[in-house]
Amino acid sequence: MNAQQLSLRLERVAKHVPKGAIVADIGSDHAYLPCFLVLNGMVKRAVAGEVVKGPFESAKKQVQQEQLENQITVRLASGLAAIHPEDGVTAVTIAGMGGPLIVSILTEGIARLEGVERLILQPNVHAKAIRDWAQQNGWNVHSEEILKENDKIYEILVLERAEANSVLTETELLMGPYLMKERSPVFIEKWRRESAQWKKIVASMEATEQTVEILSRKNDLVHKIQLVEEVLNNENTEWAADHRGV
Repeated sequence: MNAQQLSLRLERVAKHVPKGAIVADIGSDHAYLPCFLVLNGMVKRAVAGEVVKGPFESAKKQVQQEQLENQITVRLASGLAAIHPEDGVTAVTIAGMGGPLIVSILTEGIARLEGVERLILQPNVHAKAIRDWAQQNGWNVHSEEILKENDKIYEILVLERAEANSVLTETELLMGPYLMKERSPVFIEKWRRESAQWKKIVASMEATEQTVEILSRKNDLVHKIQLVEEVLNNENTEWAADHRGV
C-alpha cells in the first residue's frame, strides 16, 4: 500500500469523501489516505493528524515525498485537536480503530466538528458504539458498507448532520440499518461468526458460578444472539425497513 495504491479498506473509505471537500484524516499514520485524495483531485486540501511521534514523522515524510506540502498539513495532536478553525474542514475520516476509541475521539473533540458536514468512520470492531453516539449527538447514519480484506471484515459508517433524528431499532444499532437491508454475503458471514462466538461464550458461562454479573452478561449475549438470528433467518430483504422504530 502507498499513496497511489490504497488497501481496499482505505480505497472504500476514500470513495465516501465528498468531492471538493476539505478533509481531516485523524490517526493518519503514513498519510496515505489524504495524499491519495489530493493526488486524485478528490479534495482541495487535507489535514493529517497523528498523536504518535513516529507515525507523525512518517506522515510528514510522505507528504514531502509527494510534494503536497501546500495542500496537506500534518499535525502532531490528539484526536480532533488536529483540526483548527482556519482549516475549514468539511469532512473527517477516522479509520482502523475500535468503535469505542473512535467514539471517545469524537466526544472529546466535539467542538472541533463545527462546520463538518460528513464523518466517514471505519471501526475495526464494535461499530454499534458509533451508531449509539450518532443517535445521541445529532448525526444520522447516511450510508454503510461492509467488506472483507485479508480474511478480516470491516464496516464503514458515513454520518451526516441530522435535520431530524431517525430513530434506529435495537437491531439496527447493532447490525446497521443499511447493511441489514442489503444482507450481503460478507454481512451474513460476519454475523454468523459473531453469533457462533457468543454461543461459545454462553456455553462456557454455564460451567461457572452463576453470579449476578455472569447472569447479566449471559442474558445480554443470549438477547443479542436472538436479535442476530432473527435477521439471519429472515429471507425478506426488506425486513429492516418494515421493522424500523417509530
